[in-house]
Amino acid sequence: MTKEEVLKKVVDILKKYSKSELAPEQITMETTILDDLKVNSARLVDIVLDFEDAFDIQVDDADADKVRTVGDGVELILSKVG
Repeated sequence: MTKEEVLKKVVDILKKYSKSELAPEQITMETTILDDLKVNSARLVDIVLDFEDAFDIQVDDADADKVRTVGDGVELILSKVG
């Protein structure tokens, strides 16, 4: 799976939780999940669970705590899917 494919899937997942007016094509690897996308910090757990389901991976708490930007999520997923 390419970085672009993972990014597209991650953006699709984040759209469900985002309170931002950003269009999906405006979301980049540098976009912050809490600030730019206005995601409630409590929803980060749901996002990580969605990542696990969508990519058939397991994410431990220490790794989940490091996800601050869209790129962090993409890189984490890429490291888990091989």
